[in-house]
Amino acid sequence: MFYLLMFLILVISYAVTWLVRKIALHKQILDIPNDRSSHTQPTPRGGGIAIVVAWYTGIFLLYYLNFIERELFFALISGFVLALVSFLDDVINLKPWIRILIQLITVVSGLYFIEGLKIIYVGDIKIEVPYILNLLIIIGGIWFINLYNFLDGIDGYASAEAIAIASGMYLITGNPVLLVLIFSVIGFLIWNWPKAKIFMGDTGSTQLGYVFIILSIYFNNNHQFNFIGFLILASLFWFDATITLYRRWRNHEKLSVAHKKHCYQRIHQYGYSHQKTLIISIFINLFFILLIFLSERLNISYYITFIVCLIINVSVLLFVDKRFPFIRSVPS
Repeated sequence: MFYLLMFLILVISYAVTWLVRKIALHKQILDIPNDRSSHTQPTPRGGGIAIVVAWYTGIFLLYYLNFIERELFFALISGFVLALVSFLDDVINLKPWIRILIQLITVVSGLYFIEGLKIIYVGDIKIEVPYILNLLIIIGGIWFINLYNFLDGIDGYASAEAIAIASGMYLITGNPVLLVLIFSVIGFLIWNWPKAKIFMGDTGSTQLGYVFIILSIYFNNNHQFNFIGFLILASLFWFDATITLYRRWRNHEKLSVAHKKHCYQRIHQYGYSHQKTLIISIFINLFFILLIFLSERLNISYYITFIVCLIINVSVLLFVDKRFPFIRSVPS
């Protein structure tokens, strides 16, 4: 029964992606290339609707079959409003303050159902300051939703990252909700793999960012998977996005203006294809999953693993900077 459910989720995701692409082509809902684009041809957008439809179908079925905890279920479905608003943004381009407001409401609602971030362990030190922790996680949650959107810039990149993070978390927790997420994304990735026939859009990317924040906090609270472990698995995204934002701020660039300065964008600009760049990211993510697996099996502190993870990310950044420089002449 459970394997049949996963197959159903995969089929829904694949079929809805096909349908959305057909409608987008008919209605001319296309991503038109410009000087900041990584693609060269008009491409249908909004394929993230398929991920959202498959995802919510899956978690409702898990809830009906008693495979998902009540508080986690309600925290996850709180993201539906975010999906609706992100869909509107894909179609009519909403003002930034509207998007941020909805993201804030969504994150706070989700945290309410799982009782926020209760505790963080730094080595043997227990940090239990609810107000400060939850303020930080609200800010961090909104940032992660947006950075996930920022890094959805080349074919398959955001989809592959979602599958990698969810796979690493499933390896430790065994929670079936992660399999629903993986198969919801795989069905879309078949269409989004280079050369992409459809793009995810804000609908999918913001939803994935939200889902990972909720799952990471829930597993941390229930002592199933330390939040630091999630930071390791997701580091390819948050490290690149955060460092790039800091550099652009330091250069006095207008942060609201689109750009092509993330590591993966610079790699692509200097000659690597979408597929080659994507495969590089997959191998890096597989190494992070291996780090998590070894930490669990060998009882190595996640904080040691986190340092190793940072060293890897810094090394990748330095390599990219040397080969594909971060310069002001890149359109911003």
